[in-house]
Amino acid sequence: MSAPKLVAISNFISFANPKAPLYPRLAQGKSWNEMTVTWTSGYDIDEAVPFVEWGRKGDLQHRSPAGTLTFKQNSMCGSPARTVGWRDPGFIHTSFLKNLWPSFVYTYRMGHLLSNGSLVWSKIYSFKSSPYPGQDSLQRVIIFGDMGKAERDGSNEYSDYQPGSLNTTDQLIRDLSNIDIVFHIGDLSYSNGYISQWDQFTAQVEPIASTVPYMIASGNHERDWPNTGSFYDTKDSGGECGVPAETMFYFPAENRAKFWYSTDYGLFHFCIADSEHDWREGSEQYRFIEHCLASADRHRQPWLIFAAHRVLGYSSDYWYGQEGSFEEPMGRESLQKLWQKYKVDIAFYGHVHNYERTCPIYQNTCVNKERNHYSGVVNGTIHVVVGGGGSHLSAFSEVIPNWSLYRDYDWGFVKLTAFNHSSLLFEYKKSSDGKVYDSFTISRDYRDVLACVHDGCEATTLAS
Repeated sequence: MSAPKLVAISNFISFANPKAPLYPRLAQGKSWNEMTVTWTSGYDIDEAVPFVEWGRKGDLQHRSPAGTLTFKQNSMCGSPARTVGWRDPGFIHTSFLKNLWPSFVYTYRMGHLLSNGSLVWSKIYSFKSSPYPGQDSLQRVIIFGDMGKAERDGSNEYSDYQPGSLNTTDQLIRDLSNIDIVFHIGDLSYSNGYISQWDQFTAQVEPIASTVPYMIASGNHERDWPNTGSFYDTKDSGGECGVPAETMFYFPAENRAKFWYSTDYGLFHFCIADSEHDWREGSEQYRFIEHCLASADRHRQPWLIFAAHRVLGYSSDYWYGQEGSFEEPMGRESLQKLWQKYKVDIAFYGHVHNYERTCPIYQNTCVNKERNHYSGVVNGTIHVVVGGGGSHLSAFSEVIPNWSLYRDYDWGFVKLTAFNHSSLLFEYKKSSDGKVYDSFTISRDYRDVLACVHDGCEATTLAS
């Protein structure tokens, strides 16, 4: 393009309402019967009052108020977020829809009441409320990490960093009627300090996040910046130091700056850790993780899931192999005794951009010889790297550890299907075609969950 030539000039184009409410994203609240709706607009609270109008499909509609947040340039920790990457994010609103009936379809729309009495509306959306904890029904969960965003018009951003992002997004949209909740476990938008890319990301995931809860975890590209309290002293967040992520999305943490939380969905109990803060024994987060795992009522919620961004468990990634530990340094040393003690079924990680599944494992040793169907007492936790959401792929080590059952150098995601209290299906699907390339099942009874396993036995007495 050394000598560009003007071919035509379009008519003047303007937005009908540049402040309109956009990009709704649902998330579980702090109780099972609460759904939160977060969205972006150009209306500050001195211009308009934000709210959500909602109700069961066909019934009387309610209105719930929304809180309003934003963040400023001086909230950023460094460049480019504080300099050339800065763009005003507008205003982020969150409304709490409470006392939902279990497994009902609700409709909703975001509204803003202007000072002159007129109303500005979004379009109408719908969601299905969460099942009651322990409810025996079909429940389907999607888990992946490291997706990012990409351009629909075929153009590429600088370095084409997330080439598989649209494939993952589109596969989830195609199968949305068979999905109940999504967990994106870190490295969300890869904005890396260019704030406008959060709008691009929330627009891309809107068909998903407006329909099912879109639960997130914190990754290095959201949080890490030197001398800001992150466990890793890198510049991976581009100066954002967690502020956009914790503002743009709701998650039911006690402290939004500390990205760890628990959430229930029917037969599942999830413990979401924050690998960008210290998780080691003696830390505040370690105490949270143990409390979260211990609080699971395994009679009502037999499927106990742990997730974090970095690989705190097992991965035969090339760089982990070079270090010789096949894990994030110091990753599992403190946590593996908790996974074993509380009988965690599956632990998920992102950060490494590929797919890998281990055997049920404890202290580097496979504790179950099965590969595709586990029945009765499983004896250990299955660790899964599912960081192939869309970012550039990560190479594997040439050494294949004996605990590694399946590896795939491709983009994809995991789907968990709980049929009831006793039967769980695990499927790994490629983003390119949505087909299943790895799977296993777990079949067991409540007594199998209670059974004594190595380093996971309750105290007993000889007294009668």
